[in-house]
Amino acid sequence: MNPPAVWFPAVRSESGTDIFTERLCAGLRDRGIRAEITWLPLRAEYLPWSLRPPGPPEWANVAHVNSWLHPRFLPRNLPIVSTLHACVHDPALSPYKRLAQRVYHSAWIKRLEAANLCRAKRITAVSRYTARAAEAAFGLQGIEIIHNGVDTDRFHPTERQAPNRPFRLLYVGNWNARKGVDLLGPVMQALGDDFELAYTADRNGVHEHYPLPPNCRNLGRLSGDILIAAYQQADALIFPSRLEGLPLTVLEAMACGLPVVAADTSSLSEVVEDGATGVLCPLDDQGAFSEAARTLRDNPLVWQQMRQASRLRAVTLFEEGLQIQHFLDLYGALLDSIPGLRHLNS
Repeated sequence: MNPPAVWFPAVRSESGTDIFTERLCAGLRDRGIRAEITWLPLRAEYLPWSLRPPGPPEWANVAHVNSWLHPRFLPRNLPIVSTLHACVHDPALSPYKRLAQRVYHSAWIKRLEAANLCRAKRITAVSRYTARAAEAAFGLQGIEIIHNGVDTDRFHPTERQAPNRPFRLLYVGNWNARKGVDLLGPVMQALGDDFELAYTADRNGVHEHYPLPPNCRNLGRLSGDILIAAYQQADALIFPSRLEGLPLTVLEAMACGLPVVAADTSSLSEVVEDGATGVLCPLDDQGAFSEAARTLRDNPLVWQQMRQASRLRAVTLFEEGLQIQHFLDLYGALLDSIPGLRHLNS
């Protein structure tokens, strides 16, 4: 049996799905697997007929796609693996959608996604929560769960004996209601001058619409080594998001040894072990977020133990190599299940 050779036709969305695709493709190449991404412009999502579908490379024997990729761009001569990064049809998401989003998701994306998943030979989801939501939305069974991964060699902690003074919280992510960013200002106001919040800017400048007290500091848009340094210099990640598929931000923070203070909702309990690698707070409970931050600040031993436990959990359960191996196993099983399948040009 020939090894998998994977083609990723993908819409450039400037989101976590791009990072997923780039990291998986690079990880496969590092293992000697031929893999390549063909990027499509964003209009491929909502105006697919304005683009000519790219032909798959002659060497490819598997196509791996995001579940939102329009079927127009799915190759007919390759088995397809489709990955669900989140389920926008989850009823829990409805309160955070604008009317236009609700119409777009129900009238367009759901039909598109249903056709995509129908064509797929294997369907994966990044979390159990996402799998359950998609199974309910589409009447599916047998979605395979492969958690997102993080490069724990690149994202790593530095030696720290004690937290900063003031205690430094970090928020990394976009700024919208689903992310719970409206809680950040009240929480930091309650915590006062003994705490500071370092936060990343929204790519569309939306962070400027949220009032924040003086103990909050804008880091701008971060990536690469500068982002890793921000994790390493912080004392804890604050993540009040109300709904997540499986957040790369939390995995990166844990790999850098940060305790995580997050909402106890959606997939976050699959990542954060409450009381061990961080604190899971009741949804929208500003007081609980403030109290969790104070507990970490006032108990350096607990803080240090959570740092070590976060790093260990990231390495043990979410190391990028584990994710890549799971996909290699899936590709291999898929190719083995198709009698007579071979490289198209062999």
